[in-house]
Parts: sequence; structure tokens; C-alpha cells
Amino acid sequence: MTLRSVLLSLCGLLLGGSGWASAADWPQILGPQRNGIADAAEKMASHWKGSLKSPWSRPVGSGFAGIAVAAGRAVLFHRENGEEVIECLDAATGKPLWKDSYPTAFRPQFGSDDGPLCTPTITQGQVITYGAEGVLASHDLQTGVQTWTRDTHRDFGAETGYFGAGSTPLVVGDLVVVNVGGKRAAAGIVAFKMLDGATVWKKIADDASYSAPVLMDLEGMPIAIVITRLKCVGIEVPHGSEIFEVPFGARGPTVNGASPVVFGNQIFLTSSYGVGALSGTLNFPTFVTNYSKEEFFASQYATPILIDGLFYGIDGRDDTGVADLKCFDPQKKKVLWTEKSFGYGTQILIDGKLLLVKTNGELVLIQPNAEEYTELARDQVLSGVTRALPAFSNGLLYVRDDTTLKCLDLRTATKP
Repeated sequence: MTLRSVLLSLCGLLLGGSGWASAADWPQILGPQRNGIADAAEKMASHWKGSLKSPWSRPVGSGFAGIAVAAGRAVLFHRENGEEVIECLDAATGKPLWKDSYPTAFRPQFGSDDGPLCTPTITQGQVITYGAEGVLASHDLQTGVQTWTRDTHRDFGAETGYFGAGSTPLVVGDLVVVNVGGKRAAAGIVAFKMLDGATVWKKIADDASYSAPVLMDLEGMPIAIVITRLKCVGIEVPHGSEIFEVPFGARGPTVNGASPVVFGNQIFLTSSYGVGALSGTLNFPTFVTNYSKEEFFASQYATPILIDGLFYGIDGRDDTGVADLKCFDPQKKKVLWTEKSFGYGTQILIDGKLLLVKTNGELVLIQPNAEEYTELARDQVLSGVTRALPAFSNGLLYVRDDTTLKCLDLRTATKP
């Protein structure tokens, strides 16, 4: 029996075992399928006027970790004083349900924010968090009881990097795949048991990035697509077999932040700092690069959204203040339209509409089309620095800046 046939026979259960609670949930970074697209059953208003209704809001500590929502519960991960804190809230009311914490002494090399960056993952009745110092933890979603914890930076000799650990782990079946960055221990990427946190395998001699890994389903074979400090690698998840490796990134004061975008057997990557875009095709087991270092689109950390074969995303950098919103064809390497000086932010697709949360706290709704920029609505919803990725579940949007978490009701339609 060939390696490929063995993998296919063993991996079907893993692909079916991700354990998301329901279609309306937003249980991980970038939503149900980790591509920034809400479930097709989700609906939202086409327009709004005036300020959006906020059912609830509350103060938050430091950090830019987004909210995860599942089974009517919203999980907040932030820092309060000298502790990283995991809090579970009633998603509809904001009522506190449970809270746990552990000490941290993290200080970033650049900037002043010292809180966690990784969005929690809710799966199989557990909440997986990954803190700025590399603490990987699992809590019971219902009770808040900690089931296990690992100090990944201590265990694998990883460095904290410029802003701390910032690559949200990927759960595939009974494994948690983490971009740890244990370069000297050949533990750039490590898989842990979902049950008890035990190490299953480790691969790749590279530092970590801030890009969250995603899953490629290649004819039933689960492959984690992971961007490290200077590479993009594909790893067959159950056994840790490396499928491919391609250079991606740049040395010096740079980061890879946007997640890979997987569609079929194709992969699209983007980064700033002179890196640009890379497109490739996985013809198992060979990765074929279609193009690389193209400068028609380069996003610092926001992942573009693929809609009907076209990408919509923000080209530019948050730290320089120069950023345009673009619609582009990744196959033709052609920009179809540009909204100049739009500003930096992140985007998600809901009910056929693109919702952008800018870093200045402004919410913008546009209608995706290949012809021109079409704005439907706009509202200033937060006043602080808004880098955390938004979450959307059951018609409610969850956004946070550096001081406030706010729930917004997008279910009521109004005339423009």
C-alpha cells in the first residue's frame, strides 16, 4: 500500500472531527472555515443609518486577540495587569459565565501592547488559547476548568519575537497544530494531543510568524498550510510528514501576518516589507510556484477574502498609514479597482456583503463587485486602536479595540 493510500484511509475521521458547534458559530479566527466567510445561513442588514444598536459592551484589557463564539458563548482572551485572562460570556447579553487566568511577565520588543494576540479556538467542548509568551492552554467551555497547559517557548526553546507569540493554533481532529518557532530544536511547528496536550510531532527549523495556519483538504488528506518566519510549508497532519516547503518572507525587521488562502489545491500568500504575493498549486506531492514577489498586492497582516474567484483586501501597512482597498484577479495578477487611501483594517464576508473593520474603529459595509467600489454603509463604532479580528454569529458582530469589547446588532434592515 502506498503512503498516499494509507493517509487517505486514516484521515477521513480527522477531517470530519473538527467539532464546530453549529453553522451560526464563529468558533475560531476568520470564522467557520478559517477564510473570513460567514456561514451561508447567516443574514445581516443591507444598509443602516445612524449609529448601530449595541446590545452590550464592556471594558477589556490589553491585547489584540479576536473573539470566538460557539454554543451561545463568547470567549474573550486579554491581559489584565500581570495575568493573561480567559473569560467566557453569554454571547447575547455579555453576562460573565466563568473566568480563569495565569501569570505573565511579557513585554514586547516593539510597541506598548503587552496582551495576547491569538484568537481563541472553540472545538470539541474545549477552548484553546495561545498566549503572548507561548502558553498553550485548554479549558472546558462549560465549566472553565483548565484541562491542560503547555509552556511551548520553554519546552522548545522558542523566542517571543517582536510582539510575542501571534499565530493562532489550528485544530485538526485530535491534534492542535501550533506555529511555535522552536528553530534550534527543529520545532518550528509542533502538534499536541487535543486530549492532554502531549507532544505528537515536531517539524521545521524556523522561527514562528504571526500568520495563522489553515487546513487544505486534498482529496481527503488533511494538510496544514503554515507560514513560518521565512517559509510556507505543507504538513500532513496525522503523522507530521512534510509535503512541501517554499521560501516566503524577508530577513530583518519584518513579519508574515496574513493567513494563507486555500482554494482547491491552490494557495495564495501575501506579506508587506517588499515580499508581495506568492501563488502556487499543490500537485501532490509537488508544489508548483505560479508567481512570487509580485507587488500588485502586499498586505501587512489582513487576510484577503476570495469571492467568486476575485480577492478583496487591503494593500499596504497599518504602521505607515498607507493602505488601499483593492479588488484583484489572482490568476491574471490584475487589479480591477482601487479605493485609494481607504486605511488599514480587516474584512469578513457576511450574506454576500463585505464588512470591513478599520483600525481607527470605523465599520464600513461594501457590496463586492468586479466593476467598482460600492459602499453601502459606514459607522464609527469604536474610538481606540482596533486591530483585533471581528467575529459574527447569529446576526451579532463582536468588535474590540484596546479598551472596549462591543456587541453590535446587524440583523435589522434599514433604508439607505
